[in-house]
Amino acid sequence: MITRLWSALALAACFQVQPAAASEPETVLTRDYILWYRNYDNPAIRNLVELALHKTSEYGEFRIIRSEEISQGRALRELGNPQSRILDIANVATSEERETFLNAIPVPVDGGLLGFRVCLVLPEQLSLFEGVSSLDDLRKRDIRIGQGAHWPDTPILEANGINVITHTRYEILFGMLRNKRFDCYARGVSEVLFDLQHNKVEDLVIEPNILLAYAMPSYLFVAPEDHETAQRLQLGLERAIKDGSFAVYLKNWFGRAVSSLGLDRRSVITLENPYLSEESRYVGRRTLENLERRVELLSVGD
Repeated sequence: MITRLWSALALAACFQVQPAAASEPETVLTRDYILWYRNYDNPAIRNLVELALHKTSEYGEFRIIRSEEISQGRALRELGNPQSRILDIANVATSEERETFLNAIPVPVDGGLLGFRVCLVLPEQLSLFEGVSSLDDLRKRDIRIGQGAHWPDTPILEANGINVITHTRYEILFGMLRNKRFDCYARGVSEVLFDLQHNKVEDLVIEPNILLAYAMPSYLFVAPEDHETAQRLQLGLERAIKDGSFAVYLKNWFGRAVSSLGLDRRSVITLENPYLSEESRYVGRRTLENLERRVELLSVGD
């Protein structure tokens, strides 16, 4: 089921993939791909990029290099700058604007889980969320949500009438939560366990009862003129989908999160996302419609 689903998504891509022909087959070239540091430090995303590149050996050998530590906003600006070589690949949530000025590989890297969000909170703030089960409840209690200033989540949440507090750096937001600048640091289902393990946030807890859900696929992006890298990544992901290794990847990296967060027991608060392209709107809508089936497929166990 999941293999057929993502096959359909991959085949809906905006260009046909044609591998670059090697002018000198006997020469093995090594290409360095600079991956945004946040993605490089996340083993799930780095593993997916490696998977796509390994599936396309005809393009040559490769190395994945960690970029310098820059904000998401700057990372995307540098990626869109033809004079810059600060990075080659970034995985971020998509938007119509991003798909306009960057080259998107339209396969959701985490099966669409980034648009499913839980709250990191201070333990003493848990009572604020008791009985919350709807968007109206969030608004009436004026629950403030922390997000990155350049993340597409921010205008989505604001468009739904939620009070959003922002900062340009992901890491700084943890301290702002501790200082009660906001009440909920909304993190993707595919991100939050990594956050807890790698950011020394033992004093924070995951709120157990609500799930924010909005259509927001997360894609790999490359520079607008870097067609070879886009084609290689797309072809590698299509091959992984067809041979089943993409489904294995999803379960290996995200199955534990889906199970441990108890998504099937949470109150789902659905938000509208008015900032998607038509293609990504379709992908995101299918993700929301198939939440129950997706949870079943990704849950740990047989």
